[in-house]
Amino acid sequence: MPAGVQRCEVTPMTLSPWHRRALLVLLSVCTYTSLLVQGCGPGRGYGVRPTPRRLAPLKYKQYVPQISENNLGASGRAEGKITRDSERFNELMCNYNIHIDFKDEEHTQADRFMTKRCKDCLDRLAIAVMLQWPRTRLRVTEAWDEDGNHPPDSLHYEGRAVDITTSDRNTSKYGMLALLAVEAGFDWVHYESKHHVHCSVKADHSVALERGGCFPGLGQVTLESGEKIPMFLLKPGDKVLSQTQSGQTVFSRFLLFIHKDCGSRSVFLVLGTEDGHRLAITPNHLLFRSSHFEADHSKYQAYFANRVQKGDYVLVHGSGRGVRPSKVTSVTLEERTGVYAPLTEEGTLFVDGVLASSYASVEDHGLAHWAFGLLRFLHSLSQWTQRVEVAKANQTEAHICNDTKQKCQMWGDTTIRAKGVGWDHNNYCQQNTALLVDSYWKTCNIDRHKQGNVHWYARLLHTIGRLLLDSEIFY
Repeated sequence: MPAGVQRCEVTPMTLSPWHRRALLVLLSVCTYTSLLVQGCGPGRGYGVRPTPRRLAPLKYKQYVPQISENNLGASGRAEGKITRDSERFNELMCNYNIHIDFKDEEHTQADRFMTKRCKDCLDRLAIAVMLQWPRTRLRVTEAWDEDGNHPPDSLHYEGRAVDITTSDRNTSKYGMLALLAVEAGFDWVHYESKHHVHCSVKADHSVALERGGCFPGLGQVTLESGEKIPMFLLKPGDKVLSQTQSGQTVFSRFLLFIHKDCGSRSVFLVLGTEDGHRLAITPNHLLFRSSHFEADHSKYQAYFANRVQKGDYVLVHGSGRGVRPSKVTSVTLEERTGVYAPLTEEGTLFVDGVLASSYASVEDHGLAHWAFGLLRFLHSLSQWTQRVEVAKANQTEAHICNDTKQKCQMWGDTTIRAKGVGWDHNNYCQQNTALLVDSYWKTCNIDRHKQGNVHWYARLLHTIGRLLLDSEIFY
């Protein structure tokens, strides 16, 4: 060693053998699963998937995926015919893409009307066709049907299906055209006829896998103290009102968000009940319901929220810790901000007073709760790292809530009492929507760089489940 240079020795951090083994297990699992997630993704409907171009064209009468069109794993069930004078007609978009030829044999521009998802897929396919065959364009022979030329459950009546060819009508290209349609993101593609290829998509509001989903950021949960707070303020370790498998009402520990995206705007189902509860929930999320009144709570099974209809019964929280059935009186669609999927130890929670599952996309609450058992175990091993994150979250919330409190105090005590705004020990205006929205966006801007979208474990389970389980149980 040269003279005058001091040797710098670094003392390594000492970890117990148990901690070293736990960290090794976590590192191995995260590395392996991240490779799987990056390679496979969460499944269909997650945008255009990067795939090798040396793929075989579809054969005549072949369809992808190899299940029926109205299966939940494909384009899903028909939701009813759309006519020009119906409210749902406003959901359709007119496609003015100059690179697509529309047959329009009715001379009503009907072939240009379609859902947004169908339009996006068709626009991507038009580009793929031009790249595959220069000087050849995509041709649409049928899209939205208003004349009743298809079977009653056809998705053409909802603008969710198109029949396509190439502009040169070269039938030898249709197998490759069908393959390009699969790659463009259509949820079901059928090389149906020697004269055209049939493609269809899920309903726009049901494409929950693109954004994950579950509840909006301002959906309220009940803490152990009895306070109701918006979901975006939940912190790991908070105990929220939930229900055990035996039907007992308890306060279950909140562990983490399976999905958290504060900035996205999504379409939610809003279920109204006879006693005034209003729950906003994504269509693919599990909700406990019964088709008729049942006093026995064990009779309420978990179903996708889009199966809930007017007249069904859900479980709501009453006075104290009481839970009672309540009839669904309305089902509407609303666009709201943020998607949050909270995971609790019990796998259930009450959101806006209605009992819901922590899980989505697979219509089997028991299976999902069992599958997430490993994540709950890994979470218990990593609690020591979460203490640091909780401390940072507390500092962030304190800053936001103090700022909100200052705004509330600007009104003066008289105005606050008149508006019915109350303070709790967390220092935020509990019942003032405008201030909660302001606090929400402050939290969102601070945490935006930490957004992880769908949790890696949920993405891994979805990938494995698609390989091993019956596609009927998936949304």
